[in-house]
Amino acid sequence: MNKLNATAMVAAIGLAFSIGAMAQGMSNEQYKSASTGIAADYKSAVAACGSLSGNAKDICKAEASGKEKVGKAELEARYKPSEDASYKVRVVRADTDYTLAKERCDDKAGNVKDVCVKEAKAAEVAAKADAKAQLTTAKANEKAAKSSAKASNTASEQGADARKDAASDKRDADYAVAKEKCDAYSGDAKSNCLNEAKARFGKS
Repeated sequence: MNKLNATAMVAAIGLAFSIGAMAQGMSNEQYKSASTGIAADYKSAVAACGSLSGNAKDICKAEASGKEKVGKAELEARYKPSEDASYKVRVVRADTDYTLAKERCDDKAGNVKDVCVKEAKAAEVAAKADAKAQLTTAKANEKAAKSSAKASNTASEQGADARKDAASDKRDADYAVAKEKCDAYSGDAKSNCLNEAKARFGKS
C-alpha cells in the first residue's frame, strides 16, 4: 500500500466517524444554545487580546476569529449533517489555519518569512485538496451504492482521479516552497537549488 492510499484510507476512516457522529443531529434548542455559546466565547477571546500589542495581538485575534468560524461550521454540520457540510468544515479549518499561520510568519523577516508564508500556503492547498478528494470519493461511492456494478467501477475511477488531482495540487504547492527556499542562495548555488527542486517535483 503506497503512502497516498494509506493517507486516503486514514482520512476515509476519520470521515466515517465524523459523519456518524454528526448524523445524530441536534434539536433547535441545542443549536441555538450552541450558537450563543460560540458567540460568547468569541467575544471573550477578543477581549482577552486587548492586553496584547503588535503581532501578538494580531495572532490572538486570528486565533479567536478562526475558532469562531470553525465552531460555526462544525455546528452547522451537526445541525444539518451532510457530506457537503463536512467538506465545508474542512475548508473553513484550512482557511483559518492559513490565516493564523500567515500572522505568525509576520514575526519573521526576509527569505525566512517568505518561506514561512509559502509553507503555510502549501499546508492550506494540501488540506483543501484532501477535503475535495474525500468529498468526491464519498459522493461517488454513495451514488454507486444505489446503482449497478458499472457505476461502482465509475466511482472507483472518480475517486482515483480526485486523489490524483489532490496529489498534483500538493506537489505544486511543495514545489513553490522549495523554489522560495532557493532565494536564500545566489549564483550557481541558487541554480543548483532550483534544478534540484525541479528534478524532485518533476518540473521542466
